[in-house]
Amino acid sequence: MLFNRCTDAFNQLKTWQKARELAYGALTCMGRHTITGMLTASGQQFLDWSSAYRMFSKQRINISKLFDVARSSLLQELASHQFIVAHMDDTLLKKTGRHIPGTAWRRDPLGPPFNTNFIWGQRFLQISMALPDQDGCTQSRAIPIDFHHCPTAKRPGKSANKQELKEYRKQKQITKLSRQGSLRIKELRGKLDQQGASEKQLIMSVDGSYTNKEVLKTLPNRVTLIGRIRKDTKLYALPDKQTTLGRNRVYGKRLPTPEQIRQSEQYHWQKVNAWAAGKEHLFNVKIIKNTRWRSAGGQHILKLVVIRALGYRLTKKSKVLYRKPAYLICTDPELNIEKLLQSYLWRWEIEVNFREEKTLLGCGQAQVRNPESAVSVPAFIAAMYSLLHIASYKSLKTSQKKTLPRPKWYQKQEEKRYTSGDLINNLRAQIWSKSIGLNFSSFVHQEIRTRSCKKKANPNISAMFYARN
Repeated sequence: MLFNRCTDAFNQLKTWQKARELAYGALTCMGRHTITGMLTASGQQFLDWSSAYRMFSKQRINISKLFDVARSSLLQELASHQFIVAHMDDTLLKKTGRHIPGTAWRRDPLGPPFNTNFIWGQRFLQISMALPDQDGCTQSRAIPIDFHHCPTAKRPGKSANKQELKEYRKQKQITKLSRQGSLRIKELRGKLDQQGASEKQLIMSVDGSYTNKEVLKTLPNRVTLIGRIRKDTKLYALPDKQTTLGRNRVYGKRLPTPEQIRQSEQYHWQKVNAWAAGKEHLFNVKIIKNTRWRSAGGQHILKLVVIRALGYRLTKKSKVLYRKPAYLICTDPELNIEKLLQSYLWRWEIEVNFREEKTLLGCGQAQVRNPESAVSVPAFIAAMYSLLHIASYKSLKTSQKKTLPRPKWYQKQEEKRYTSGDLINNLRAQIWSKSIGLNFSSFVHQEIRTRSCKKKANPNISAMFYARN
């Protein structure tokens, strides 16, 4: 059991036991995922609740060590020849209380493009590691391995003196997202080295907000960054060999912008297969090696990848629509194009992580105001989400255990991928069936047997086991 390996994250054994009960409560809670909701889901609503709050407010749990267990478990699942592919992005947890530490007005990323909306919430930075089903062109699941609180510096009042304004400007530079992202990449590389993966290359895929000089100029060794850039980015070729005296040139002649390269017939399209949106697709790309970008400094020789917009149809008879083209840079010009493109397409899974952590596990719903609790409770939820997926991957890989059959309206797929909702439902069903003295395997067999006939199983048990948030 993975949680048994997390004893080092707690200062006492009884704290670990309390956290284990809260972990089951977080995964089986049907209502709002507050601390009292977790206690109620684990059957502790008539016991003293203060110890659960003190566990987070008094720093009796080390969240970083919980993610250390998840990271080491993921490294065991990767083959010796596989790279470590990770994704980094930030997310907002909506809040309503004005006195919650770390909250501020943030731009709503889900707002309409024609108007900028703002929401009150907390900002967290997450790093997830890719766990592919197999080598090559295949689907992957992102597993969170880091969840870091990134508040902004608090602006001083109008009566602030010069020293306070100077300190504010200093803190503003430290707490900006690009600086925090650079620090988290360095810390991840160091922890991977400590866990025996010093010889493995780390491929980090990010979006445009982290493809800048703050991250690129401080990129540690054995880390390859794949990021998205603007279509009008100014790129340069490598300089010609210099024979005269003086300082060697770093940048050569100016190259066309990525958008001009996409429209130009001088650069030829190449076909690359990659997995995206549930199936394998054929992508057309243009590759320009050995380029340089001033934001990356002179120490990185980059590869530019232009991806043609992918066509799709909403229905079989509708007209062909097109997504937007993408422009990527990679700090390793020799990286295989199939691996490069697939590593970046897997980045979508971190967006799935955010949605499931918020909707299924209620990350950010805990009503706490203590500075330590406001940071550690959402991170604890993210860690339980990570351990749930790792445990399910290990158990389903070794043996096909009995799971709840999917409803009849689901498509029949031999190699189906279990969703997070399926995993949580199966966990609840197994715990509840054991508590009421029901044989879970017999219930699953009965559900499968009655699927093709008019006779129905006990509707009360079925409604309980198939209940969703």
